Amino acid sequence: MDHQIVLIAGAGLAIMIAASVFARRTGVAAPLLLVALGIGASYLPSTPAIHIEPEIILAGILPPLLYASAVQLPVLDVRRNFGLISWLSIVMVIVSALVIGALVHALFPSISFALATALGAVVSPTDAVAATAIGHRVGLPPRLMTVLEGESLVNDASALVVLRTAVAALAVTTHFSLGHTALDFAWAVVGAILIGVAVGLLTVALRKRLDDPVLNTTISFAVPFLAYFPAEEVHASGVLAVVLAGLLTGALGSRKFSARDRQTQATTWTTISFILESGVFLAMGYQLPELVDDARAETTIGEITGLVLLVVGLLVVLRFLGLAGPWLQSRFGRKDRHEQVQAQLDQFEEHLDTMEPSDRREENRVAWARKRLARGRADADFEKREPITGRGMLVLAWAGMRGVVTVAAAQTIPAGTPHRDTVVLAAFIVALITLVLFGISLPAVIAKMRFRPESSEDKRDSVQALMRQIGEAAIDAVGPLEEQTVDGEPLDPVVVSTLKDRIVPRLVSGSQQLRETKADTREQMEILQRRYLDAMREALGTERSIGVYSSETYRQVEGFLDTVEQRFTTS
Repeated sequence: MDHQIVLIAGAGLAIMIAASVFARRTGVAAPLLLVALGIGASYLPSTPAIHIEPEIILAGILPPLLYASAVQLPVLDVRRNFGLISWLSIVMVIVSALVIGALVHALFPSISFALATALGAVVSPTDAVAATAIGHRVGLPPRLMTVLEGESLVNDASALVVLRTAVAALAVTTHFSLGHTALDFAWAVVGAILIGVAVGLLTVALRKRLDDPVLNTTISFAVPFLAYFPAEEVHASGVLAVVLAGLLTGALGSRKFSARDRQTQATTWTTISFILESGVFLAMGYQLPELVDDARAETTIGEITGLVLLVVGLLVVLRFLGLAGPWLQSRFGRKDRHEQVQAQLDQFEEHLDTMEPSDRREENRVAWARKRLARGRADADFEKREPITGRGMLVLAWAGMRGVVTVAAAQTIPAGTPHRDTVVLAAFIVALITLVLFGISLPAVIAKMRFRPESSEDKRDSVQALMRQIGEAAIDAVGPLEEQTVDGEPLDPVVVSTLKDRIVPRLVSGSQQLRETKADTREQMEILQRRYLDAMREALGTERSIGVYSSETYRQVEGFLDTVEQRFTTS
C-alpha cells in the first residue's frame, strides 16, 4: 500500500507538471486541465479509491494556500479596493448563501433550510486561481486582479462562518438563526484580527533577529498554522487570521527581512502553492465517481440536474446583481466624488499651511498630517487614473469560478444528515460547471473588453522616476558623499571619485567594480554603498505608504535593491 501511495504521488506530480507546461503553450487554464485529467484518471482500470478527508484540505492545505497568496498581495492595493473587496467577500457571500438556501428549500422541500443554506454557503466563495491565471496571460488590469485575489482570500472566511452556523442548526434544532449568524460572524472577524495580527507581528520580529534563510523559511511554514488553529480553537475565523498574518508579513517583510530571506521565501512559497493548488484540482476530478456512487441511493438524475441548474443560475444572477450597485455608484458618482475629495484635500492643505508648530511634538503632528495629505492625493489620483469601469465590472462578474473550498467545505456537512450526499454532489458539480463555463469563456470576455495595458515606456519611466526620488531622499538623509566618514575618518578620495557617479541611480553597477578595487579602499566603498542602500530602502518604504506609483513599480524597484544587496553579499 505504501508503495502504491508513492507511485500515485509521483504520477500526480508528473501530471501537474505536464498540465502546467501544456497550459502555458495552449492558453487553457491549468485548473481545468487538472480537473479533466483527474476525472479521466478515476475511470482507468485498477485505480484505487482515494478518499481525502475534508479536514485535511480545510486545516492542512487551505491555510498555506491562503498565506502564500496573502504574503504576495500588496497591502496598498487591498486598502484602495477594500470597499469592493468587502462587499463581494462578505455581504454578497452571506446574501448568496441565504437566498440560495431559501429558494432551494422552497423548491426542494425535502432539503431543510439549514442544509440548503449550508449548500449556499459552500458554493458562494469564488476561487481566483483559474481567473488570475487567465488574467495574467491575457493582460487583465492589475486593479481587477487585486479585487479577484482579495475577494478569494476573504470570502472563504465568510462562507465557513455561515456554514458553521448552518451545520450547528442541523445538529440541534434545524432552525437557522440570522441573529446568531451575525454574532458568530462579528466574533469570527474580531478574534481573527487579534490572533492574525499578533501572530504576524511576533513571527516577523522573531525572523528579523535570525540571519539564517533555512530557519526563516521554516518559521514561515509554521505561520499559517500558528494563526489558523488558535483562531479555530476560540471559534474565530482561522482563514481570516491566516490572511491577516500573511498580509502583515508581506507588508513588514519589505523592511524587516533581508533580500536573501525575501527571495528564498518567495521561491519556496510559489513552489508550495503550485503543488497544493494543482494537487487539489487533480483530486477534485478524481473524486467524482465516489461522489456519484454516494449520492445515487438518495437522489435521481432529474433532481440533481434541477438542483445544480438552480444553484448555478442563482450564483450567476446574484453576482451580476451584486456588482450592478457598485457599478452604478461608480459610473454616476465618480466625477462628483473626485471633485469633492479634491476640494476637501485642498481645504486640508490650506489649513496645514496656516499652522505654525511651536514645539517638536507639533512639528511631528504636522509632518504626519502632510503625509496623510499626500496619501489622500495619491489615492484620489489612482481612482481617477485606474477606475473600475463597466467593462471591468463585467469581467469581475464573469470571473465567478468555484473550486477548492467549495468541494472541501461541502464534505464537512455531518454524515447521516438527510440528503447530505445529494448536496455534496451538487456542490461538486456546481464547482465543476463554473470552472469549465467561466474558465473557457473568460479569455474571450477579457479580449472583448480591450483593456489598454500600460506601455513598456511608461513602466520604465515610472521605475526610473521612483529610483531618482528615493536616491535623492537617500542623499538628503545620509548626506553628500564628500561629507561622509567611516569610523570618524574621512573617505579616501579614490572612494569618493569611484562611487560618486553611480550611487544614484545606478547603485547596482558597484559589485564588479568593488571586486576590482584595492583592499584598503574596498571596505570603505562597501560601507558607503550599504549606507546609501539602507537609506534608499527607507525612502522606498515611505513612498510605498503614500502610494503615488503602482504596486508593480514598487515591486520592481524593491527587486532592484534586493539584487544590489545580494551582490554586496557575494562581493
